[in-house]
Amino acid sequence: MTFRLGLTGSIGMGKSTTAQMFRDLGHPVWDADQAVHRLYAPGGSAVAPVAAAFPTALVQGGVDRGALRTALAADPAALTRLEGIVHPLVARDRQDFLARHVGAPLVVLDIPLLFESAHPPDLDGVAVVSTDPATQAARVLARPGMTRDTLAMILARQMPDADKRARADWIIPTDSLDGARAAVARIVNEVAPHA
Repeated sequence: MTFRLGLTGSIGMGKSTTAQMFRDLGHPVWDADQAVHRLYAPGGSAVAPVAAAFPTALVQGGVDRGALRTALAADPAALTRLEGIVHPLVARDRQDFLARHVGAPLVVLDIPLLFESAHPPDLDGVAVVSTDPATQAARVLARPGMTRDTLAMILARQMPDADKRARADWIIPTDSLDGARAAVARIVNEVAPHA
């Protein structure tokens, strides 16, 4: 039986690095953000329906996320329309991933807004990556083009870290790589000891 582990955490908490630690141990990881990138790329299954709803977002055969953000900012109801198009496609991509890995002892579903989602997938447990607010802010502000205002806007849309940790089955501290690796190893040994 495959254990389905949700991996989540707020921006800058180290989720991508932690997901790679699971990969390094041989466990398949599905990444919600990468799924959206595939769907928006030229030839992706979201391109035609998103372009029909938001014509200005179509750039060079794919969905341009910057142009899409501009269209969404101009129309508060647009986000609900976009989610109605994209969420079923993301869910199908996730189901295809799970079908490809039937029988794996552990699969990881990397979903940034897992707790914020209206329709979360069926999971056997959830791990939340977490660090202190100063480290989080330093990581995010080191990204190209990131400002304190943008960070504040992103955090306002995300559930507070304390609430995520309270809902988690496991907390992975990402203050250090060694600490995160040790936490990942403990989870793997608990849920997939013979993998």
